[in-house]
Amino acid sequence: MNFTGSHILSIQQFDRSDIERIFTVADAMAPYALRRRVTRVLEGAILGNMFFEPSTRTRISFGSAFNLLGGEVRETTGIETSALAKGESLYDTARVLSGFSDVICMRHPQSGSVAEFAEASRVPVLNGGDGANEHPSQALLDLYTIRKEMESRGRGVDGLRIAMIGDLKYGRTVHSLCKLLCLYKGVHVTLVSPRELAMPEAIVEQLRESGHSVTVTEDLPSSIASVDIAYSTRIQEERFDTKEEADLYRGRFRLNQAIYTQYCEPNTVIMHPLPRDSRQEANELDNDLNQNPNLAIFRQADNGVVVRMALFALVLDVVDQVDLHAREVNWFNSLRRP
Repeated sequence: MNFTGSHILSIQQFDRSDIERIFTVADAMAPYALRRRVTRVLEGAILGNMFFEPSTRTRISFGSAFNLLGGEVRETTGIETSALAKGESLYDTARVLSGFSDVICMRHPQSGSVAEFAEASRVPVLNGGDGANEHPSQALLDLYTIRKEMESRGRGVDGLRIAMIGDLKYGRTVHSLCKLLCLYKGVHVTLVSPRELAMPEAIVEQLRESGHSVTVTEDLPSSIASVDIAYSTRIQEERFDTKEEADLYRGRFRLNQAIYTQYCEPNTVIMHPLPRDSRQEANELDNDLNQNPNLAIFRQADNGVVVRMALFALVLDVVDQVDLHAREVNWFNSLRRP
């Protein structure tokens, strides 16, 4: 695709060469993300960070990525603090706020809302998550993490064995990741969830039509016994009608060090899009996994910055200018250590 000036709304915009392009640029962003160098390539540019649904990692990661490229960030958080609470349409909001920004990142609780917003925007829009639909930048950072973790083991993404665990019905991160994996070859996907929270059938069929093997099950131990990646997800409480309904499924698929040792292969990578629900009744990924070197959840979060820097650099067409506007840092930061 031609990235310059484009909206980033869905994983289905990309082919495999596009993904490789994004990842090549992301690799080049590492010195800046680690604050070994500083670039001002986007000095004067403004990111409109519009998050109408709670977010920590995605919102701050997008903002940090833009700041690290030298740009400035203006934020709107929560529908109740915006003119949408007064009845303003997404069209009017897009027409106005795109006049104040050079690029917009948006999260909204309704599926399809970001695409609707983008139709009226005068600047590129990046989807930060639209309801239970998609989360394209999360899928990109997930795949980037998978690629790096597999490379350290002398493997690639083709032939990957992955188990996706938990709320697969409402988990937009796994929806987008499945669509992204369709660009690769010979992937073995095991979908582990309560029957009521199963992966949407259309996505399952898309995986199978891409030539991947797909197993649907409710049995966790057998599902994580022969995989490269165990990708756990949170019960999406905000998608249920009541908390009590969500509680019916909370804590059904817990992973701790004892279960990992008993069932997983020694190098199985543990991933989670975060936040992990650490409340006692859920405890999806136990804290006793924190010292397990195969727990990749924090490396995964860190990778979000370089991937989002890459998206901004591509969409705003500054990839070849980043180093031209760079200098060494002049402060101490522990991230600078090799």
